[in-house]
Amino acid sequence: MPTIKSLNKWANAHTYYPLDLLRIALGVFLFLKGINFISNSQILVDLLKPVQNLAGGMIVIHYVAPAHLMGGILIAFGLLTRWSVAAQLPLLIGAIIINFVGEMHIANLIVASVVFLLCVFFMFYGSGKHSVDYYLKMQQ
Repeated sequence: MPTIKSLNKWANAHTYYPLDLLRIALGVFLFLKGINFISNSQILVDLLKPVQNLAGGMIVIHYVAPAHLMGGILIAFGLLTRWSVAAQLPLLIGAIIINFVGEMHIANLIVASVVFLLCVFFMFYGSGKHSVDYYLKMQQ
């Protein structure tokens, strides 16, 4: 707990509008990716074809879209950002691995890698000063 408090204090002291805009853009991107997976479920099935015979393949298909939808909304608003990012990390690691197991798509690999790095950054940075978390903390 003291580590999280010290990270929050550091993030609030070093908050900048471009980082907040980057967090919002990341959340909107994940939300739109979730909508894309829901509207075109065949894309998700095709992406997971290399690992479809593994246990839990159907669970993964039903986890990806809602996790992106809810996580994207929470990240964009800055509410429970670290928890939302923690839910995204296994999905992004899987997205990177699928590029090496299945057919290699360089564009998908680059997008997944950049989003993964952004999520790791916001896992440590948190939601920042211009977020719902900060607003609710100041209302106490």
